[in-house]
Amino acid sequence: MRGGGLLVAGTTSDAGKSVVTAGICRWLVRRGVKVAPFKAQNMSLNSFVTREGAEIGRAQAMQAQAARVEPTALMNPVLLKPGSDRSSQVVLMGKPVGEMSARGYHGGRQEALLGTVTDCLEELRSTYDAVICEGAGSPAEINLRRTDIVNMGIARAARFPVLVVGDIDRGGVFASFFGTTALLSAEDQSLVAGYLVNKFRGDVSLLEPGLDMLYGLTGRRTYGVLPYAHGLGIDEEDGLRVSLRGAVRESVVAPPHGEDLLRVAVCAVPLMSNFTDVDALAAEPGVVVRFVDRAEELADADLVIVPGTRGTVKALAWLRERGLAEALVRRAAVGRPVLGICGGFQVLGERIEDEVESRAGVVDGLGVLPVRIRFDRDKTLARPVGSALGEPVEGYEIHHGVADVRGGEPFLDGCRVGAVWGTHWHGSLESDAFRRRFLVEVARAAGRRFVPAPDTSFGVLREEQLDRLGDLVEEHADTDALWGLIEGGAPAGLPFVPPGAPSVPGDVGAGAPESRGAAPDPAPQSPEGLEIAGSAGSRGRGLDCAGSAASRSEKLEIAGSAEATPHGLGQEAEQHVDQEAL
Repeated sequence: MRGGGLLVAGTTSDAGKSVVTAGICRWLVRRGVKVAPFKAQNMSLNSFVTREGAEIGRAQAMQAQAARVEPTALMNPVLLKPGSDRSSQVVLMGKPVGEMSARGYHGGRQEALLGTVTDCLEELRSTYDAVICEGAGSPAEINLRRTDIVNMGIARAARFPVLVVGDIDRGGVFASFFGTTALLSAEDQSLVAGYLVNKFRGDVSLLEPGLDMLYGLTGRRTYGVLPYAHGLGIDEEDGLRVSLRGAVRESVVAPPHGEDLLRVAVCAVPLMSNFTDVDALAAEPGVVVRFVDRAEELADADLVIVPGTRGTVKALAWLRERGLAEALVRRAAVGRPVLGICGGFQVLGERIEDEVESRAGVVDGLGVLPVRIRFDRDKTLARPVGSALGEPVEGYEIHHGVADVRGGEPFLDGCRVGAVWGTHWHGSLESDAFRRRFLVEVARAAGRRFVPAPDTSFGVLREEQLDRLGDLVEEHADTDALWGLIEGGAPAGLPFVPPGAPSVPGDVGAGAPESRGAAPDPAPQSPEGLEIAGSAGSRGRGLDCAGSAASRSEKLEIAGSAEATPHGLGQEAEQHVDQEAL
């Protein structure tokens, strides 16, 4: 028996789709439903490595934790990792397969992946009672509808009802709900079941007349009004606001366990990736974390972190342009603490040889760690376990750079020289005992009388946050009606809201059978330059999700590869493309 499902779409990016999806997953699993999250296509620099070594969006890993299941590549088959304003690395079934311009991706290659994403969704539905899908951007980006595989395209293919989330804190939520619906074709509108208001402040009774009028205009009900709750933006996409304690820059710091606070400055480098590494520090009482982009902001920092980045050479140039590089070198020389993570570790080394990411060749690093970095075309994706500072540590690795460590004291996979540490391991600070020991070392080097709290558990805090999300859904949404959508699909006879968008021949999902949950027709023929045909057993609908992506990634030919142009971009990339919709 195949499970039911729901697509959580949004009126805009950052409307709250990720956290609402997580909240629904936590609510369902608490009532005994076996549930899984799914996002067909994600654009994010915050990613995670599953136990089988697949790279997926970190938001989907968080949603899997909310559902109390192990994250897998099935939950996020397509991940796009921006490398510039106009190009992204394409990660297919957890493995990188090349760089592509936005226009090239939307020019036909995207819709050829429909078979892959529907296969993955079908496999999840065969295993779980329910699959809660997250959309991307807005479903009403009509310029991209023909090739959409993450919003209405996947909803049409799976015959899933759509719940549209709007952030009322931004303002204009009624216009956004109405306009989103009215810009969809009649076929797409038939799946839009209704709305969910997010981040409401005040008396709900004052909102109800507007909700009644919205129903009168659209024939669609509002399934809940979630109140504004601080500190719930966990592991979403790429805004600095999304960390364990909401915005680390806005969060209230708990009083220190010792006499002093500990101040942490995170260099906000370009293409910053996995900045969620600092969430565990922000969870510590007495630790103040802020993101900085000026050299003078490092002056009072007890610890400076250079985080991961998708553009190591670009980040290095940015640090130099802003005087941050010189400030970091001065800190290292006088024994003031610095931690480099992944790309930040590479920046702190002696030199970088990059013919893969930036193709800049040999570039001098900051020279504060005895490390030389060579970029390899194969990406390291791993879940290492080890020890450091006498404590057990777990982490995950996502990098092309290969480190040749030539001195210093061993520190995880990297090294330490004085009060400067460097490692490729993301997530190491989530190991509680190690984090406390590391902070003791930092406080000693910084001359602070800071004492880590002995009982802070990052895992417990994360679970508490996920339970709070589940509570919000359970207490402020019509859960019986939501379950009715998941089990039975969109209500029949939903009215058309004019003017609507015309149906375009070849719209992704348009050929889906009308019976709810029926398998979609085969995806359109793969355009020239993108061959993703799997084995005969995959029914000609893209990759067989059960197999290894690595063995088939060679078949994905990316237009504008390194052989074609110096940076993997053709002239077509000069046209502006809405990256949000990815």
